[in-house]
Amino acid sequence: MSEHAGHHGTHDDEPSQGGSGTLSGGIGSGIRGNDAASVWDERYRTKARLWSGKPNPQLVREAGGLRPGKALDLGCGEGADAIWLAQQGWTVTAVDVSAVALERARAHEKAALARESVHAAEGAIASRITWQQADLKHWDPGNSYDLVTSQFLHSEELAWQGPLRTAASAVKSGGTLLIVGHHPDRLPPWGSDHHNHREMFYTGDELVRELGLDGPGWQVEILTSRERPVTGPEGQHATIADVVLRATRLL
Repeated sequence: MSEHAGHHGTHDDEPSQGGSGTLSGGIGSGIRGNDAASVWDERYRTKARLWSGKPNPQLVREAGGLRPGKALDLGCGEGADAIWLAQQGWTVTAVDVSAVALERARAHEKAALARESVHAAEGAIASRITWQQADLKHWDPGNSYDLVTSQFLHSEELAWQGPLRTAASAVKSGGTLLIVGHHPDRLPPWGSDHHNHREMFYTGDELVRELGLDGPGWQVEILTSRERPVTGPEGQHATIADVVLRATRLL
């Protein structure tokens, strides 16, 4: 959830062991290393499922009313967001640095397609998703997407500015950029790793400034912070906030 746009963050913040609305012990989990693919492959191997399998709620809220077209999911993780987009009619390019995550994502899509095909009079339903392994530090997706979504790009391996500029550059004229992340001033109180790495997080104003969204080529539609309850690894309860930015490319 995602999560990770070439270098992962915390995709949907709903680890599989905790269910909806939970948050695991540490954002970034203290993993460090020069090889991002190996780092994140190792993290995924620690659990049979790292994320909840549900699409990120802000994606559903903000993209649910958009006309389907060509979408790019940066940091697709185990595939929940990309699968949801495909089910809404989008043709999706889903990118992640981790081969382990992508293998799981393909399996999850295969299972979803099988379930849908059972109820389809026409028979088997074809895939709408292209799964792609890439490191966003060096990856250029082009600029032809109707929707580019990046959910919770927070990583010790790669600063967020570069990948999110890549995300913005991939939106075509008239298309939508959707970025969601943890607000740095509203992180959960448990765990210290994420509190020691303020640079991993961003405010809405920082996003607008760093991505140049205050210029004439963009119209910012949504720029807000939305609270939600989360549950910690030992049952703790807290309220955190998601930064949500949705913008339309005008030029």
